[in-house]
Amino acid sequence: MPRLFAALALARGDGSYAKLLRQLARVDLLILDDWGPEPLLPEQQRDLLGNRRGPLQRGSPDHDQPVPIDRWYEIVGNPTLADAILDRVLHNAHRIELKGESLRKQRAAG
Repeated sequence: MPRLFAALALARGDGSYAKLLRQLARVDLLILDDWGPEPLLPEQQRDLLGNRRGPLQRGSPDHDQPVPIDRWYEIVGNPTLADAILDRVLHNAHRIELKGESLRKQRAAG
């Protein structure tokens, strides 16, 4: 997610935002990883919410999210946008909630 947000911000600045959204719309599987350690900035909220061609609207986004869904409201930072984003994220989602320690922690300990 940090790289996606950086690419979207750069594209907004250089005028290639629409082109990048079209490229994202053609992706069959978009994995959105590493988001949630800090609240989203307003432009990141809008990027996630997007429009009909936003990254959550087409294809098959996959979210690897270590933060429980009940904390997404504080991460997104705007309850109305959080509802809209969660609706798009969860609409066609297959949720898998893992239990137990992180494999990264296990590898570091071993």
